Amino acid sequence: MSRPSWVATEKGSHLRGRRTRNTKPEMELRRAVHALGLRFRLHRQVVSRCTPDFVLPRWKLAVFVDGCFWHGCPDHSPAQFKGPNAQKWRTKIDTNQARDRRNNLLLAEAGWQVLRIWECAIRKDAELAAREVEHAAKERGDLD
Repeated sequence: MSRPSWVATEKGSHLRGRRTRNTKPEMELRRAVHALGLRFRLHRQVVSRCTPDFVLPRWKLAVFVDGCFWHGCPDHSPAQFKGPNAQKWRTKIDTNQARDRRNNLLLAEAGWQVLRIWECAIRKDAELAAREVEHAAKERGDLD
C-alpha cells in the first residue's frame, strides 16, 4: 500500500527541515535544569524504541519536551486542519500522540517516571518548567 504524497504548500514550507532534537525549547529547559544543579543524559534509549529528550538516571526520570503543533497541545495545536494535507496532518498528530502514550506505558513498566512538558510552558517560563523537573526528581528520591 503506497502512502499518499504530501502536497507542497507555501503555508507549510516553514515546517520542512525542522529539528527533532536540540530544539530551542529543549535547550532552554536543559540550561534551566542544569542551573538547578541537576545532571542528566541526553537522548538515551531507555526502553526499546523510546528515547526521551533527556533522562535523570539517578531518579529514573524521563523528560520529554513536546512541541505544541507536533503533539497536539490543547491550547496551541489547530482544532481543525485545513488545506490539501488536512487529513494527513490529523493522522500525523494522532500517530504522535499514540506513540507518546505507548512510550509512557513502556517507561512506567520499566520503573521510570515520565514528565512531559509542553513547548509553550518552557517558552513562557523556562525556570518554572525546570522546577517541575526538580520537583519530580525530589518525589523520586534523595534530592535536597
